[in-house]
Amino acid sequence: MLDDSNSEDWVKLQDAPDMPNLRFRRFRGESDYAEIVAVVEGTRESDQLEVTMSIDDVAREFEHTQNCDPYRDFLFAEMNGRVIGYTRLWWSKDPNGIYLYNHFVDLLPEWRGKGIRNVMLRHNEAKLREIAGVHPADAARLYQSMAQDSEKDWISVLVNEGYNVFRYGFRMKRPDLENVPDLSLPDGIEVRSVKPEHYPAIVGTWNEACKDMRGQIPISDEDFKGFQESPIFNPSIWQIAWHKNDVVGTVMNFIDEQENKQYNRKRGHVEMISVQRLWRSRGIAKALIARSLKLLKDHGMKEAALGVDAENPSGALHLYQKMGFQIEKRVAFYRKPLS
Repeated sequence: MLDDSNSEDWVKLQDAPDMPNLRFRRFRGESDYAEIVAVVEGTRESDQLEVTMSIDDVAREFEHTQNCDPYRDFLFAEMNGRVIGYTRLWWSKDPNGIYLYNHFVDLLPEWRGKGIRNVMLRHNEAKLREIAGVHPADAARLYQSMAQDSEKDWISVLVNEGYNVFRYGFRMKRPDLENVPDLSLPDGIEVRSVKPEHYPAIVGTWNEACKDMRGQIPISDEDFKGFQESPIFNPSIWQIAWHKNDVVGTVMNFIDEQENKQYNRKRGHVEMISVQRLWRSRGIAKALIARSLKLLKDHGMKEAALGVDAENPSGALHLYQKMGFQIEKRVAFYRKPLS
């Protein structure tokens, strides 16, 4: 492995594969945005991922990065001067007080199976241990990563490095927007047009519901700023249920035009579905979803998608199936104790 000891850019990994012209370096800022996009594009087909990413998307995401320092923590792998992979890491704290040290390693397919991804994962873990040093030692602390079933190589790396499945999630699709039932909201509940002054109450309702969702991280102020700046942010198609002055249910729909263009489809997303505890089992979620599907159809969409925890304690999976959604893909969340 090449190493330039005169440059602060380069990082030497002691257990790196002995491969000529393989070396690792730190994040260099905006010049690396295009490198990240290129790696994502290079892995999409082999991993069977439906993902769209532009340089603008990366720039927006990095502008609102939280709980990490990209210049200190991220790692890029180069072969003959070409970026072949990179890492991302950050930490979060769930509503139950568990510290989660999240990370992943993207690597171009032709360089997999050679140990590169493993050593980059271990670099992530070492950096995350440093970060965890300022957190309470008596708190539950876990490494976490995720993988779709089709990401065979990443799954094998995680398993070989001691990770186990914590939970599964499903990506679900409603293949058409026909025959959507007419469902009424309970008396005293109404949907109102969303105004900016409503945002805190809407986000607060979602964050409160996160306490009943396994591993779901609440939306921070910085997260919401990034969401507002993204091209998918369109509160005019949200369905927010109110009882007097309180938000009691949310569905934050969006349409990703870039994604639809890339995959030649008309898909809307029905996401961030929640109902306050005291208002559950009254048909609010079903009514909001039905209204969302009709609204997406009015906007020219032909199908809808959403994500759900496979064992959501509120029975969301069964609800979505009753509303015409079918399981399309499975995603696993892997964890390992931090020691």
